[in-house]
Amino acid sequence: MPSADARFWVGFQHVRRIGPVRLKRLIDRFGSISAAWQASQSELRAVLDESSVESIARVRASLDLDREMERIERLGLEVLTLGDATYPQLLREVPNPPAVLYVKGTICDSDIKAVGMVGTRRCTAYGRQMAFGMAEELAGAGVTIVSGLALGIDGQAHRGALAGGGRTIAVLGSGVDQIYPSSHRDLAAQIVENGAIISDYPPGTKPDARNFPPRNRIIAGLSRGIVVVEAPKRSGALITVDFAADYGRDVFCVPANALSENSAGCHAVIRDGGRLVTSAADVLDDLGMAAPAPGQAVQQSFPMSEQERHLFNYIRWEPQHIDEIAVAAGLTPSQSGALLTLLELKGAVRDAGGQHYVRA
Repeated sequence: MPSADARFWVGFQHVRRIGPVRLKRLIDRFGSISAAWQASQSELRAVLDESSVESIARVRASLDLDREMERIERLGLEVLTLGDATYPQLLREVPNPPAVLYVKGTICDSDIKAVGMVGTRRCTAYGRQMAFGMAEELAGAGVTIVSGLALGIDGQAHRGALAGGGRTIAVLGSGVDQIYPSSHRDLAAQIVENGAIISDYPPGTKPDARNFPPRNRIIAGLSRGIVVVEAPKRSGALITVDFAADYGRDVFCVPANALSENSAGCHAVIRDGGRLVTSAADVLDDLGMAAPAPGQAVQQSFPMSEQERHLFNYIRWEPQHIDEIAVAAGLTPSQSGALLTLLELKGAVRDAGGQHYVRA
């Protein structure tokens, strides 16, 4: 159940000129969010400029708070405000945190152990593999993965976390009821069952280009560290890096080919002091969390045969077609296919799609 004052927080969230700084000023002046909402225009003028006062007056005249709360409830959303004890602690600690979060799903105490993962929408097979694999391992270690539900690296981060049996949080640049991109609706539904979708934009807010940079501050604020996988020089992911640096969060970057334009932004961040990481274990180690040995339990129970070990030696970290692997290993495609199936069951390799295999 929302707090008694939640509707007043929601009311101010609809006022365009009232952000966290002005809202704090109002609460300090009037003693509570409800008193600030009910203050007269003359009283408000003692705190705010005329344009802000007029904005509040227009919203108060047009917005029925009770109906708005009923609408939020019908959509199955929870409202978290700065006045709630359940507001995410890490986000509360950043300068000027969002006053209201709309949540579909659940926010848990364990989410204080969260890592953000961001990168380009136009990622390569290497980027998809690294994002998915690292998110999967981090989630398996009990880390909540935070990202933005976008195409590319964001989507792979969420999918990896789900594959690892962990929690993941998607931060939107639209209302929680406006899933963008639409192709990620099924993914969003899975996230709701295993984490949460959140936004500081009211329900019904359409996705807009100007909304996405500000939402990156929430990704950074919810996370103990940010992992960047494939970011060009002008990537929006680097906005998240800037917020993370401002908030004193750790920044981790996955390196790639030195000539790769897709990772030029990552390499620049590494040059400027970002931590180079190549595995989930690197991230866990820096954050002081225990790192499980990848695939250790599976490989101890099911050790590789001599033939499997021979084929495994020809599997790379970049995707190769099954026919290429067979030729390199001196095996027939049918022999390679059978051995790759066994190696996949043992957690040693992974099908990256289209019969292209990589080391897991």
